[in-house]
Amino acid sequence: MRNKVIDVQEAAAMVPDGATMGVLGGGGGLVEPDALLAAIEERFLASGGPVGLRVVHALGLGDRDRRGLNRLAYEGLVRKVIGGHWIWSPRMQALAREEKIEAYVLPSGVTSQLMREIGAGRPGLITHVGLGTFVDPRQDGGRMNRSAQDTLVELIEIEGRTLLRYLPFPVDLAALRGSYADADGNVSMEEEPANLEAFALALAAHNSGGKVFVQVRGLVERGQIPARQVRIPGALVDAVVVVPDQRQCHAFFYDPAISGQKGGETAEEEVQADEQEGVAASDARAVIAYRAARELYENAVINFGFGIPDGVAKLVAARGETDRYYQTIEHGTYGGELLDGALFGFARNASCMIDSPSQFDLYSGGGLDIAFLGFGEMDRTGNVNVSRLGGVTVGPGGFMDIAQNARKVVFCGTMEAKGVAYEVGGGRIGIRRYGQVRKMVEDVDQITFSGRQAMAAGQEVICVTERAVFELTPEGMRLREVAPGIDVQADVLDRMDFAPVICGEIAVMPMAAGD
Repeated sequence: MRNKVIDVQEAAAMVPDGATMGVLGGGGGLVEPDALLAAIEERFLASGGPVGLRVVHALGLGDRDRRGLNRLAYEGLVRKVIGGHWIWSPRMQALAREEKIEAYVLPSGVTSQLMREIGAGRPGLITHVGLGTFVDPRQDGGRMNRSAQDTLVELIEIEGRTLLRYLPFPVDLAALRGSYADADGNVSMEEEPANLEAFALALAAHNSGGKVFVQVRGLVERGQIPARQVRIPGALVDAVVVVPDQRQCHAFFYDPAISGQKGGETAEEEVQADEQEGVAASDARAVIAYRAARELYENAVINFGFGIPDGVAKLVAARGETDRYYQTIEHGTYGGELLDGALFGFARNASCMIDSPSQFDLYSGGGLDIAFLGFGEMDRTGNVNVSRLGGVTVGPGGFMDIAQNARKVVFCGTMEAKGVAYEVGGGRIGIRRYGQVRKMVEDVDQITFSGRQAMAAGQEVICVTERAVFELTPEGMRLREVAPGIDVQADVLDRMDFAPVICGEIAVMPMAAGD
């Protein structure tokens, strides 16, 4: 009889100094082994160890306060972080800003797939994802502060094609989470909102000669987990930590609809269709959502990014049109009701859940028809920045893997930020107060999406704002439509740091059904 169960303090005591630790999870507590991370924090505060950890995570981790990656954000405890998304951990962001750690960012899909390549013993991940962006070694190579000096990615040529090779490295420890484990260490994820890269991380650590620790809610007898429900085989698991009060996410304890275990209507209060469809409420986000949704077409495979693009998903749901498209989330989820805010990445009553490396295979291979994504900055050549804003390390999450590969990219966002105010009604929008931060800039601070690369790949790229619609052309960003009530010169051109291309008649941007 194998007995792999240990308490969480024992697990934390087994973390060696200088270990490279891969951590599973997504923002809001999605599949996050928070008890394991809390025990490592407790040990460090009590004894000063472990020290010098190198932490790798594909998605964001935490609650923007204390949990998740925030638990490791101590000078000395962590030496280096390679993270896909950082906003859920302001404490780690502060360490990066203060040069107290080496800070790196790689795209989430790249990171999750790299774990699979490491586990398979292959020579890293060879891909086009990241070309022309800040992870390209001809730019920053994924380095986000001065302390970051390592080389994570290099250029290679294959049959005359320039590609990136993300370099492999040994993984000493994988900190994972599942739902239940049996006596042999087989782990199910039946009550989790996603699978993410759980197997890939376990494979990377095990085949690197490292350890695999899995936090679960409970134990079952041998044979009680059906073979098809085992997501992490016991052969890869070194230790199981049982946390009976493990929550499905930070917001609530457990909802079977979130893990695809229960069908039927969502418990969420329904959004009234007239509030979304007619854009009668004074909401510039709804204006953007309505216009962006006009880019949809029947049976399109689509993805919605974090932030304002959530409004498009809500509009589709309010119209009862979710069955007209194939909705996907980079976490590996298809269909269902997409949640937003701190629960971005969760879906109620999903139709399918696969692992995230496989989902990113779909994206990188060109299987995504339309991506609705936000933007922090956009410049005259169509470059977009979402990864470093105001000097703060944000990270792109799955943005780069998605944006670079979708046939059509619809960027959704306001033209300005910080203090902007609107009047919306009667099929018109007016600007009551301009914002303090312009988002249409001469040159973005960091290239997360390359306009030049998009043109070379033949992508269709448009940008929908509350005032105007732009499209990417070989000559640069072209002003295509202006919303009713907007003064082209005062509200659009004078609020941009570059002059867009204007050719032919500027169309009227649709504001409501029937326009």
